[in-house]
Amino acid sequence: MIQLPEKVKRIIQTITDAGYEAYAVGGCIRDSILGREPDDWDITTSAMPYQVKELFPRTIDTGILHGTVTVMLDKEGFEVTTYRIDGEYEDSRHPREVTFTPSLIEDLKRRDFTINAMAYNDEAGLVDIFDGMRDIEKGLIRCVGNPMERFTEDALRMMRAVRFSAQLGYEIEEQTCKAIRQLAPNLCHISAERIQAELVKLVISPHPENLRIAWETGITAVILPEFNDCMKTQQHNPHHCYSVGEHTLKAMEAIRADKALRLTMLFHDIGKPEKLITDEKGIDHFYGHPALSEEMSRNILRRLKFDNHTIHLVSRLVRYHDYKVEPVQRNVRRAIMKVGEDIFPYLFEVKQADIDAQSDHLRQEKLKNLEDVRRIYEQIIEEQQCVSLKTLAVTGKDLIEAGMKPGKELGEVLQRLLDFVVEDPSRNKKELLLKEAFEISL
Repeated sequence: MIQLPEKVKRIIQTITDAGYEAYAVGGCIRDSILGREPDDWDITTSAMPYQVKELFPRTIDTGILHGTVTVMLDKEGFEVTTYRIDGEYEDSRHPREVTFTPSLIEDLKRRDFTINAMAYNDEAGLVDIFDGMRDIEKGLIRCVGNPMERFTEDALRMMRAVRFSAQLGYEIEEQTCKAIRQLAPNLCHISAERIQAELVKLVISPHPENLRIAWETGITAVILPEFNDCMKTQQHNPHHCYSVGEHTLKAMEAIRADKALRLTMLFHDIGKPEKLITDEKGIDHFYGHPALSEEMSRNILRRLKFDNHTIHLVSRLVRYHDYKVEPVQRNVRRAIMKVGEDIFPYLFEVKQADIDAQSDHLRQEKLKNLEDVRRIYEQIIEEQQCVSLKTLAVTGKDLIEAGMKPGKELGEVLQRLLDFVVEDPSRNKKELLLKEAFEISL
């Protein structure tokens, strides 16, 4: 059932031949049991860090104070950690001290969930003192020992519980869930970078809708309070059959598991609660929500320390997710120019997911419009029609060489030339554009 890679076997054998214990441990064992390819292999041992270092020619002191040494074999690294007992936790993350122990059982006791607290080597077989196999069979996320203690030690484990439920399609065991409800406020002590990493794993999982569990247990009240507002906001409108929050979850399910696309669907309507108005007929409207959602999504992504590329891509898609495009070549070209030719192709997936998460009202008309725009877009790309300054037949350098002065006005002329060409692609000829440029600048 569990096939250890040859290099992992070699490390374990080298350590055991020296008289110590060694096992593969944690997520790699869980994934092997589930028939999944582990991302990496962690090894736990009774040997002290300096003893591990003596056994291998190349090691890196990645976390030696906490007992971790990375053993390098043919440019591949494997973390080897001494059995340990964590001391008292001070900040919902870091133990005040770490004590090494000769006992594998003591080491497994400090781990977060039963499905992550199993160890294996070929000689001893599977060590599963907390019934991780039973919980895998039942599809349960359950803490090792007392969940209040586990979550007090590291508050991020509460997000990990929800993330594992989303990745594996498991339920969270009752006492574990109860502890999350009580201790969720402690997530305020966790860094934005760690929150971000767990949120992304949840969002791109097979079950992004399990963000609902994070809402139910109070996690999003701490890490994403804007989502809570969405869950409270109904949409009494023919186009919708869910609250803003439930529509968001459905839209996330409806799009492929790409980080930027899933985040776009998470934030595309995040501004709706603030833009809600109800007309005299009792119909809700959210005028101006795309622009506000763009601003809010950018602020949230910055707060969670996302990289600039992701912030740019997601916020632009959010801004234009509801942008209406008439299926006419000129209009589609203008839309590509406005949105950005690098961003525009993603809008088809975003709009499709948005429609899939709405009511049936005018669904076929919406889908036909989307398909017609897609067809025209593909024709524009195939014919290499000019939709940006990159493919304009003249450059700023050309205009300067023709006698125009560098500066702001030059940029404005280029933009007007692009408008001129987008209106009619046959105009994208250098001589014609140079003539037009001087007529514009007169």
